[in-house]
Amino acid sequence: MHYQWYPGHMMKAKRMMQENIKLIDLIIELLDARVPYASGNPDISELGKNKSRLIILNKADLADETVNDAWVKHYMEQGLSAVLIDARSGKGMKSVEDCIALVCRDKIERDRKRGILNRPIRAMVVGIPNVGKSTFINSLAGKACAKTGNKPGVTKGKQWIRLNKNIELLDTPGLLWPKFEDQTVGEHLAMVGSINDEILDTEEMAVALIAKLRSGYAEAIAKRFGVDENGNAYDVLQRIARKRGCLKKGDEPDTNKASRILLDEFRSGRIGRISLERP
Repeated sequence: MHYQWYPGHMMKAKRMMQENIKLIDLIIELLDARVPYASGNPDISELGKNKSRLIILNKADLADETVNDAWVKHYMEQGLSAVLIDARSGKGMKSVEDCIALVCRDKIERDRKRGILNRPIRAMVVGIPNVGKSTFINSLAGKACAKTGNKPGVTKGKQWIRLNKNIELLDTPGLLWPKFEDQTVGEHLAMVGSINDEILDTEEMAVALIAKLRSGYAEAIAKRFGVDENGNAYDVLQRIARKRGCLKKGDEPDTNKASRILLDEFRSGRIGRISLERP
């Protein structure tokens, strides 16, 4: 399967970012902690190359704890600050404002020397669709000030949100890039739900996920679904279908329905804390 998805509103979102980059002091980039490499948009790195950056590894509660720590270390070695959070529960959110001040300390000091006091830090919140930007902003602000939804592309327009007298945030629509040079990137984004399921082959994605989990989390599927994981990945999917009562006429396993169940349970963390990528 070729994973491509670049609707017209994403081109518009990129232009919006280009127009507003000069207004901001800091880029806060949200990544999915399960797939930090795949969820890092190279366009964002290029657009913000002269700006301070803070990496937020969201959905850290769904990712492998040991791998989470390895990613934080990886970004630190690149000279970037990274924070592990779960925006939905608020875990890790308390450290975010301190990190913003730390990353922008040079800018604050420059303002102070020029006699500019109390000018808020203006930060642009960016990331791919469905990575949790709006939930992050709402959690940080303590009120529902940004539109949220579990479908990619809910945030359509530009929104400035004043957190306090020190920080203003610019929320932006989720932005993918025009072409995945590495199809594994597209595959990982599809698995975590950052590409609209309606344009993908769910069964093919589920088979790929089973094969992926076997390499690092061999017992996860057997433990969750109570099936033998021997044989090829499609055989395992058929067993999951039977175990969950997903059957068609003639007692045939409904692998399409089982695929949706598998993907849903992986994305919600019910199969376990799983990272698809390591630094």
